[in-house]
Amino acid sequence: MEAKFICKDCGFMGGTKKIIKGSILVELFLWLLFLLPGIIYSIWRGNTRKKVCAKCGNSNIVPVDSPVGIDLANKYYPKA
Repeated sequence: MEAKFICKDCGFMGGTKKIIKGSILVELFLWLLFLLPGIIYSIWRGNTRKKVCAKCGNSNIVPVDSPVGIDLANKYYPKA
């Protein structure tokens, strides 16, 4: 079961999505033509992976069961 998060910016409560900076096409090109730049680019892309809000794409998210998450849930969903 995926943990629930709440976005500090838009108030969306739910799952997240993962994003990776860079381009898969550039990565493939570098691997096909140049081995060392391909390795470096792949390592860089792997280090830029992060979870973001599934609705707005912002990385300003917190777990719903944290103190800040509870405050935000009460602010955005007062009846829930």
